[in-house]
Amino acid sequence: MPASPESSVRLAIIGGGPAGLMAAETARATGVEVDLFEAKGSVGRKFLIAGKGGLNLTHGEPRPAFDARYGARAREVGAWLDDFDADALRAWARGFGVETYVGTSGRVFPVDRKAAPLLRGWVRRLREDGVRFHVHHTWLGWRDDGALRFDTPEGEIAVRADATVLALGGGSWPELGSDGAWVPALEAREVDVALLQPSNCGFDIGWSAHFAERHAGAPLKPVIAHWHDEQGRPHELQGECVVTQTGIEGSLIYALSAMLRDAIAAHGEVLLELDLAPGRELHRLRADLEKPRGGRSLTEHLRRHAGITGVKAALLYELMGKEAMHDTQLLSRTIKRLPLRLLRARPIAEAISSAGGVRLEALDADTLMLHAMPGVFCAGEMLDWEAPTGGYLLTACYASGLRAGRGAVAWLGRNE
Repeated sequence: MPASPESSVRLAIIGGGPAGLMAAETARATGVEVDLFEAKGSVGRKFLIAGKGGLNLTHGEPRPAFDARYGARAREVGAWLDDFDADALRAWARGFGVETYVGTSGRVFPVDRKAAPLLRGWVRRLREDGVRFHVHHTWLGWRDDGALRFDTPEGEIAVRADATVLALGGGSWPELGSDGAWVPALEAREVDVALLQPSNCGFDIGWSAHFAERHAGAPLKPVIAHWHDEQGRPHELQGECVVTQTGIEGSLIYALSAMLRDAIAAHGEVLLELDLAPGRELHRLRADLEKPRGGRSLTEHLRRHAGITGVKAALLYELMGKEAMHDTQLLSRTIKRLPLRLLRARPIAEAISSAGGVRLEALDADTLMLHAMPGVFCAGEMLDWEAPTGGYLLTACYASGLRAGRGAVAWLGRNE
């Protein structure tokens, strides 16, 4: 498409992440002419960064447990997965010669663990199939007459589209394009958008400068997190986390981030307790710590009789103070239930993903078309759902892209 002040296309897809690319593939397979617009200089940038340490494509957890990972949106996302689930995603990757395996954690990775070969193969096939890519096209919303507005290196242009799929991402990783800048444009069209919030994120605790300087980046493993839900019921989960300059993050914290974030919003802070010595019963731990120290330091005594070293020992000193550490009963209880008061989630720009976005109630469930804007469809992380890391995020992005792509094709067919 030439960079003219005004052009017309059949189906415009805005956003070159997995959801947008999947919508493009789905629509083009039916013969629909597809133009895909991307603000950055290339598509799939967040996909590549997410796969830098090993592309976690999906998860091997069986359904319906898989669906439950989407929390309050399990039913809606589960319907998307009926069309394209984890097995379908693995089969799709195999179509590019990318074999996958299930890791010990249940996460599914390409055998070579790389994202780039899969993305290159996908974009190449889309180009060969006739999808037209337009990079450095930043979407600005709509003109009063309904035309799409784009900022380009040659200036602003307008594009008239018979149908549009928006796959603009959430609010995390703004440097890669997911900056939530689309929110005002949709709200101006009376689309119901839930506040974008951080998800799969770290939390602030407020360490002393001494502790933060010495221990930021130190892993805490293994530990067991203990917490109570809004009904007062106790829960626990074992995993790993990392001390940060301001607080705590890591896979265990990410798994709980939605609950922690919402609890802070409701109560101002939330208490999370960590068992620093999984596998050691409290009575045994106390008995071991009550053994004579002789001339050994308390730090050495903790190492020998509780297996507590490094950052775990430093956390005890940080939260208890040196004098209280000599109270064996209190010390043993604190090792088994180290109280962490989480004050706030880290900013959304630092989060792995985001919650909030276009409310699913604002969409037709079968097609993901906006009720307020016939012919406009939404997919991916810009929708109001969230999930923990582990492949669940990516799987739902693919599945929603497929549904939106099918919805756009059906709409075009009815409006020829």
